[in-house]
Amino acid sequence: MYDYDLLVVGSANADLVIGVERRPAAGETVLGGDLSVHPGGKGANQAVAAARLGAATALLARVGDDAHGRLLLDSLRTAGADTVGVLVGGAPTGVALITVDPSGDNSIVVSPGANSRLTPADVRAATSLFHASRVVSAQLEIPLETVVEVVRDLAPGSRFVLNPSPPRALPTEVLAACDPLIVNEHEARVVLGDACVSEDPADWARLLLAKGPRSVVVTLGADGALVCDRSGVTRVPSVRVDAVDTTGAGDAFTAALAWRLGTGADLAEAAAYAARVGAAAVTRRGAQESYPTAAEVEAL
Repeated sequence: MYDYDLLVVGSANADLVIGVERRPAAGETVLGGDLSVHPGGKGANQAVAAARLGAATALLARVGDDAHGRLLLDSLRTAGADTVGVLVGGAPTGVALITVDPSGDNSIVVSPGANSRLTPADVRAATSLFHASRVVSAQLEIPLETVVEVVRDLAPGSRFVLNPSPPRALPTEVLAACDPLIVNEHEARVVLGDACVSEDPADWARLLLAKGPRSVVVTLGADGALVCDRSGVTRVPSVRVDAVDTTGAGDAFTAALAWRLGTGADLAEAAAYAARVGAAAVTRRGAQESYPTAAEVEAL
């Protein structure tokens, strides 16, 4: 019996967001709108997204003993996520500087702060959380050695989901645990490196699978997603909506997919549901504030 449907191990940031008419070129200054501050970070985003959908969710992360850390803890608790694994102190809370253009596309620079102090020792100290969780999800806004330790501490029978963002080459040990590895176009190219010899996303999925994951999902934005396992590649259609802000949409997709896999859905079914969750998220501004409830997803 599991206490949690999903344990997220990852980052928690304060998102500092400015709307711009266009993003600046190198050496250029542009004027933007008013600065707004929102709870974010890939780990916290996934935890909030899953909790809002109704999943029993916990987060293992680190924040600073500061106003941004309190903002994140409040957002997690309001969504219904368990913060027992959120460690406080060691460095200021991480910050993401985000510009959003009128089409809803964004550019992000992250200062990791306390996220970089989430250590393998912190993972080992949280063994009880791992054994209480059906699915474990991680990203790469925390140290890679910490993600490696997550893989080593997985409980028997649990499932590991990884979104390698920001992308980098991954150890064989981590790749072999992924079920699935979830990447967008940019992340796929970085993880594949010299093996990226095709412009066809279906080929990326096959090439990534050959590197060792048990399954792969390639997200394609408005074009939906591809899911790939030993049975082949399947396309999952998108849901057409008017995008307002894409910030955090990929995190909502990953959280929804991880949760649905834990309920017994197959990969294509889970990805189709996750696409609806991601579509609902882009119709509102912000990251965590934009995440839908299960009822809102059904109504989409």
